[in-house]
Amino acid sequence: MPIEIHAATGIKAWERVHPLTGEVVSKYKYLEGHPRQYRFDAKEGVFNINGVTKIGQTLTFQPLAWRIFTDNILKMGTKNWAEIFFIDAQDCVSAVLFHGYSVDNIFRLIEPLYYDDMTLADVVITATAEKKENTKIQPKGIYHIARFSYEFGNTERTQELKAYAETRKFFRQETLTDVADVRTAFNFFNPFAEGNNGDSETALLTQ
Repeated sequence: MPIEIHAATGIKAWERVHPLTGEVVSKYKYLEGHPRQYRFDAKEGVFNINGVTKIGQTLTFQPLAWRIFTDNILKMGTKNWAEIFFIDAQDCVSAVLFHGYSVDNIFRLIEPLYYDDMTLADVVITATAEKKENTKIQPKGIYHIARFSYEFGNTERTQELKAYAETRKFFRQETLTDVADVRTAFNFFNPFAEGNNGDSETALLTQ
């Protein structure tokens, strides 16, 4: 017997009605604490998904949440990191990490936006791999950093993403520690945030 689907009232911009159950569900897929992983291979100069599927030298995204921090994660030693959450072309909540000079380049975006009363959540960013050479060693080393450019996001899309972000807890379990030195964060949900008193509750960083 087919399920009768009633018109949803008060449905939010980021929601939809499931065609089989009639239930109101999110348009976006997110397993809390486990976003889809996009990676920037600084050696090869390409972006990939889960370290497997290469997608090219550029990645375009509109941030939902982020943090810029210093920590020893992923067995890579203590580095400056930028962790940015976004929704990809398949409507999956995703995260990408940048470190080193790429983090400095992200700050070059944040500063002018701040003075215009805007944040990274208001713009669509394109990250592009830029080739660099280290001539201090022989043979010379080749590596890449990420350069960033942006354009202002569509107003309706931006409002939808911001409303969705208010309903979710964005973090990546593999990159969390209780000793990270966070320089700035937005919509990042940190289980180790100050004020939890060591219990299992979580707190929202809005620095």
